[in-house]
This record gives sequence, C-alpha cells and structure tokens, in this order.
Amino acid sequence: MVDVSEKAVTVRTASAQAVITMKAQTLQMITDGTAPKGDVFACARIAGIMAAKRTSDLIPMCHPIPIDSVKVEIETISETQVRVISRLKCTHKTGIEMEALTAASVAALTIYDMVKAVDRGMRIDEVLLLHKDGGKSGTYRYQQ
Repeated sequence: MVDVSEKAVTVRTASAQAVITMKAQTLQMITDGTAPKGDVFACARIAGIMAAKRTSDLIPMCHPIPIDSVKVEIETISETQVRVISRLKCTHKTGIEMEALTAASVAALTIYDMVKAVDRGMRIDEVLLLHKDGGKSGTYRYQQ
C-alpha cells in the first residue's frame, strides 16, 4: 500500500457511474415492479452501498476509508438503458474514487443478477469516474 501518513486530512468526494443495457421488456418489468426477485433498484442501491463499505476487502492495495456518505442513484436513460451513479464523501488522507467505482459496479451487477433469468444478454458498460475532489491532486471531472 502507498504510505499516506504524511498526507493532510481533507474532505474528499467522488462520483462514478455504470450503464446497463437490456431488452426494453426487461426494463419495463423492473419499472413495473414485477421482477421475480423483487424490487431490483432498491436491492441494487443497497448492494452498492454495502460494496463501497467493503472496497478495501476486494481490492488488495486499497486503503480502508472511513466513509461519511454514500448515495447510489439509479435512473432510466432510455427504454433499454439504466445509469447507476454513486456519490461518496469522506474526510481522510486518501481519496474515495475506488469506493465510488465499486459502488456503481456492484449496483449494476446486482441489477444483472436480479433479472438475468429473463435477459442474459444484458451488458454493463461505461463504468467510469465522473468526478473527484479533495487532496493534493485537486479536482477531476470526466470530459466526454
């Protein structure tokens, strides 16, 4: 792991996304609330939050971070696509980007898991860091 003992404690934020593409009928089933495994988006939000809290257990060189806030939002962006956005905040010596990326990824994977029985052709794309702020390197914003 990188030595962060000399770094200043600052407020750090990060947001990340994942986009999942599926059949229109699958997304309709999710939004109608008729998925066999239950409320897909609620379960995905919880999974994303839980994953953020366990990031250092999943990624070997990642520092455990005291997370102050995790939000996982899920929005329909077309009749076949859903976008997961995670927003995290901490006050620490190192950033929270990996937790944001993990939250978005695991939430998208949970959506896949919840409806894979009806649509195995779903695709998870565009997993990326949207924004990060705080620390020595300052602010980063994804530019398309």
